[in-house]
Amino acid sequence: MPTPHIEAQIGDFAPVVLMPGDPKRADWIAHTFLHDVKQVTAVRGMLGFTGLTKNGIRVSVMASGMGLPSIGIYSYELFSHYGVEAIIRVGTCGAYQKDVKLRDIIIGQAACTNSGWLHDYDLQGGIYSAISDFELIEHAVEASRKLGKEPHVGNILSSDTFYCVSADLWKKWADLGVKAVEMEAFALYTNAARFNKKALAICTVSDSFVAEGILSSTERQDGLIDMVNIGIATAEAYMNKWHKQ
Repeated sequence: MPTPHIEAQIGDFAPVVLMPGDPKRADWIAHTFLHDVKQVTAVRGMLGFTGLTKNGIRVSVMASGMGLPSIGIYSYELFSHYGVEAIIRVGTCGAYQKDVKLRDIIIGQAACTNSGWLHDYDLQGGIYSAISDFELIEHAVEASRKLGKEPHVGNILSSDTFYCVSADLWKKWADLGVKAVEMEAFALYTNAARFNKKALAICTVSDSFVAEGILSSTERQDGLIDMVNIGIATAEAYMNKWHKQ
């Protein structure tokens, strides 16, 4: 039975889902990297697909939209209703550190946030540390190195704001070693913890706070091949182990 935001039927999603933010990127990933693709949902234009990798592994791809509230909804429904066991975010981020260059790969070991999204948990002033799944990190690092890419692994910031009033606020996060900023991972990691599932964010650096350069919208949509290949290899490794359990 469909959920309020996903029209797929039970069984339409694979146990592992790649999750870009942009619906067009979800469509591009599904039809570029998978075969025997079936569209399983399109509510509010948030496209979801299931297909087979070149190695015959069944995986799904679904867009999350932008921001913690949006990915919070879709990851919640995938984990709680559709039996999804792992979600791998594949998106873009802005670098906070000088050693993180344009097009580099960042694997989000953990996620900070400036969002009020967590207030629903009423932790009485406590601060939850949202972390990814170590098994998925291992698979992603291995896949990156096989492609000749040495990823950055560390802390990222999931921000509620894209256009921040304080132009220098990012420096306070950078001083704490945060590698980059994006807008979704914290909610994804928290939902995964809530349902005892697995999650990981793999991001390509599309712009930088410490250097010049920015990827165009077309490059962000279609030019992130290494990141997607790493995400698919991570999904395949997870599924191969999942089938053996």
